[in-house]
Amino acid sequence: MKTFEKLSILADSAKYDVSCSSSGSDERIKYGGIGATHNSGICHTFTSDGRCVSLLKVLLSNSCIYDCSYCINRVSNDRKRASFSPRELAKLTIEFYKRNYIEGLFLSSGIIKNEDYTMELLITCLKILRYEYGFDGYVHLKLIPGSSKELIDIACSLASRVSSNIELPSSKSLKLLAPQKSKETVLGPLIIARDLSLKKSKKPILMSTQMIIGASDDSDFDILKTASILYEKALLKRVYYSAYVHVNVGANLPIIPQSTPLLRRENRLYQADWLLRFYGFKYDELLDTQQQNLDLNLDPKTFWALNHLEHFPIDINKASKEQLIRIPGIGIKGAFKILKARRYKTLNLEDLAKLKISTKKAKYFILDRGKYQKEVPLYKENLQLALLSPSPKLIQPLLFDENYAALSGEI
Repeated sequence: MKTFEKLSILADSAKYDVSCSSSGSDERIKYGGIGATHNSGICHTFTSDGRCVSLLKVLLSNSCIYDCSYCINRVSNDRKRASFSPRELAKLTIEFYKRNYIEGLFLSSGIIKNEDYTMELLITCLKILRYEYGFDGYVHLKLIPGSSKELIDIACSLASRVSSNIELPSSKSLKLLAPQKSKETVLGPLIIARDLSLKKSKKPILMSTQMIIGASDDSDFDILKTASILYEKALLKRVYYSAYVHVNVGANLPIIPQSTPLLRRENRLYQADWLLRFYGFKYDELLDTQQQNLDLNLDPKTFWALNHLEHFPIDINKASKEQLIRIPGIGIKGAFKILKARRYKTLNLEDLAKLKISTKKAKYFILDRGKYQKEVPLYKENLQLALLSPSPKLIQPLLFDENYAALSGEI
């Protein structure tokens, strides 16, 4: 098999792994036009100093001894298989780099023979790149679950970043859809890599993972709980969420193919994950055992606010930074703008607009010069209707009482 044919097969097989910043694009090509794109095995990531780098995203092999129900490369699938030798792939990477096609490599593989054998092949490829070709560029390497501690140690020393996909958030789902994997084997590489990096430098190595959304019946509560635990244990810098792609048929797989609601759910999970990592939210604040899934029509912060109206309305002239960033529509940058500006004057809604802070959502959760807005009463039903309506001013209040009237200045 020729190199280009192998590359086509193995780049296509790698596109389902989203645990880097992007997985390429798949747009209609207009031949002869400028900027035409296609799914060519190029993805992009960001370095610690903020640079965007393009990576060759490819598998060493799409042959695999595992039979995970959701995976296109499962052993029971009848599809064209291909493999690079470590030297062949290292040479290809350098040739692409010299032609300025790429700046680095995103490398993974199916499990060939066994876990350690596959990990050794990946390490050999990196050694050729680093030592023979002198390549010091960015390499993101997927660690193989179940491989030995010694091999993971060598892999971490050669790669710029490593990751290991846990795929599903619960042991129950793994047992159902990926019976050859277990919670211990999928978490093993992350734990080993973290402990090794802390032992050597007292600073955890940057790692990521992927969770598939919609392949199992795990709720958003289950997913965010797993992500939160991984963050708290310093096992990960980031979780990537991937809407289930209907590539296989099986008794334990969803009957309905990938759809818009599933993609929207993926987006809501990314938004909720952002709140966990940067806004100080806990997973059990956003969801609980009674309300286990995020609202597809409302962003997670607004969803939380509507379910916790006891914290609102907030006086933006007195609130702390921690309170300000929990107001829907106000982010961290907006909160700092408010804290700085209110040193000089008492702020109102017009002032927020001048600071380029959107009040479309925020106006329903704040006090404007000590008074609450008059359009919509502070009740979940009213606010939800107003937030989802294109013309909130036309909405008649569903609920009214003296407390609301006092806040709005009507009495």
